[in-house]
Amino acid sequence: MSLGQMLLGLLEAGPRHGYDLKHSYDERFGQGRPLHYGQVYSTLARLLRHGLVEVEAVEPGEGPDRKRYAITDAGVTDVAQWLARPEKPELYLQNVLYAKVVLALLTGRPAADLLDVQRAEHLKLMRELTRRRDGGDLADQMVCDFALFHLEADLRWLELTAARLDELAERVRS
Repeated sequence: MSLGQMLLGLLEAGPRHGYDLKHSYDERFGQGRPLHYGQVYSTLARLLRHGLVEVEAVEPGEGPDRKRYAITDAGVTDVAQWLARPEKPELYLQNVLYAKVVLALLTGRPAADLLDVQRAEHLKLMRELTRRRDGGDLADQMVCDFALFHLEADLRWLELTAARLDELAERVRS
C-alpha cells in the first residue's frame, strides 16, 4: 500500500494540515495500525519535493508553523494512475507453513500436530475478526471480510495438506 498515494487521495477532497491527514487516514484505513506523525510529515516532504503537493498556506501556531498542503495537478494525475493500475495478486508459493510441514516431516516430528495447532490459531483469529466485523461499521466489515476470506483459504490449504500428509511424507523422505 502506498502511503503517498493515499495521502494524495485524501488531499483531493481539499487542502489539509498534516495533523488532519493523519486523523483522516487513521479513521478510514488505520484499523488498529494508526500512522505515526513522522510518517505523515516525511511522506508530505517527499510529495512536496516531487511536486505532487504544495504548501497552500502557513499558519502560525503555539509550536512550529502549521502548513496546509494542497494536491497539485501532477498529484491528481499520480493518484489517478495509481488507482487505475491493478495490484499484483500476492502469491504464497514459498509459504512458511509449507516449509514447516516439510521440515517436520524431514526431521520426524509430527506434522499433523503442527497443522492442528495452526488450524486452531487460524480459527481463533477468525473468531476475533468475526466479532469485530459484526460490531463494526462498514469499513470494519469490509476489512474483516477481506481478512476472513484469506484465512478461509488458508484453512482449506491446511485441510488439504492434512489429507495429503502421508503422500507428502513419502515424497519428502525419498
